[in-house]
Amino acid sequence: MTTEGVEAPAPAAGPAPAPARRSAARAVVGRLSWGLADQAASSMTNFAVGIYVARELGVSAFGVFSLAWLTYGVVLNVARGLATDPLVVRFSGVPDAPWRAAAARATGAALAVGATLGGVCLLVGLGLGGRVGPAFACLGVALPALLLQDAWRFAFFAAGSGKKAFSNDLVQGVVLVPAMVLAARVGTVAAFLLAWGASAAVAAGYGCLQSGLRPRVARARGWLREQRDLGSRYLVENVSLSGAGQLRAYGLGAIAGVGAVGAVRGAELLLGPFLALLMGLSLVTVAEAARVLRRSPNRLGRFCLLLGGGQAAAALLWGAALLLMPDRAGELVLGDVWHSASQLIVPATLGVAGAGLGSGAAAGLRALAAARRSLRCQLFASACYLGGGLGGAAAAGTVGSAWGVAAATACGSALWWLQLRTALRERHHEPIPEVRTP
Repeated sequence: MTTEGVEAPAPAAGPAPAPARRSAARAVVGRLSWGLADQAASSMTNFAVGIYVARELGVSAFGVFSLAWLTYGVVLNVARGLATDPLVVRFSGVPDAPWRAAAARATGAALAVGATLGGVCLLVGLGLGGRVGPAFACLGVALPALLLQDAWRFAFFAAGSGKKAFSNDLVQGVVLVPAMVLAARVGTVAAFLLAWGASAAVAAGYGCLQSGLRPRVARARGWLREQRDLGSRYLVENVSLSGAGQLRAYGLGAIAGVGAVGAVRGAELLLGPFLALLMGLSLVTVAEAARVLRRSPNRLGRFCLLLGGGQAAAALLWGAALLLMPDRAGELVLGDVWHSASQLIVPATLGVAGAGLGSGAAAGLRALAAARRSLRCQLFASACYLGGGLGGAAAAGTVGSAWGVAAATACGSALWWLQLRTALRERHHEPIPEVRTP
């Protein structure tokens, strides 16, 4: 069997001294802490947009906003799969010179993806009209800035500079406040999307100042070509995940109405703080897993188990806290959306717990650059997600869809761990490949 990855650790030279191990552990905790802080800032930005729309415009407009939001998620995962995921896998912890060259090209590729797919969204929105069309058109205008700002975050974490990623998201959050005030005066979904995009544009420009780099759009094609062995698989993997969510939203809207989409999005907002934890860790876990693999390969499995188990336990604790939330507090947060969203707390929590458990194994497979195995897992998980979500909706409406997704996530998590176990066993019999440089 041939190696799927391009980077592997050098053979271990023996156990490190205790002070060195403690220093390395502190460094890992520090990088994870910056990942959580950064995601907290990013999630608060996104949470503020969602809450404004839910409270100010009601459940139907919130459903329109959710469709645009999910479309953004699909495009974001396209950009990550092609541009920043290969950057994190291959250029985490490398010297500054190769990181700078790779970061400039990867951010250029993300910007090119944003401009291309943003143009598509703009044309689709202009053609649709009605309530949904303007939202998609404004999303298309905002996409280049949104994707570039996200790319800087991943580039900084690949370099181990989580503080810069946090500062970048903090700038976006500060700029978003006056932008949201102006959008609230207009009172449309399109206005909120433009405010969100404007704040991302400021943060993306700040990322250029922080790094001292310009996105090399002209070299985007070269980056995509050189990283296609990983990028093509990560593209399919990422799009299958977000695409399944998008198709579920469209299907749920067709089966149970646009209000059902808003209810599901409301439940996701209730889980927002934990989802911030999950996403914040995901920014750094692949890079950290790659460092563990490089320095102490025998500890990768344990690292992934602690990571996934900890996230699953945290999700269950947060869900239990939500069940104790009084209706008055829920209405204060979500307004009229609370009553429909609160019915989905239990299945949504179980679904997120399953995703958290599986994410530990996913980080290990990414660190091993086992793109073929991770693609297999993601395609299976996405098919289960879509089938469970739509099958449950057909059987029992919005609540049935949530329970179907929870069951599907558990099945997907089991496969992730089986594949990681097999990949770890095979790795001991693989030759050590050379590290590529841009």
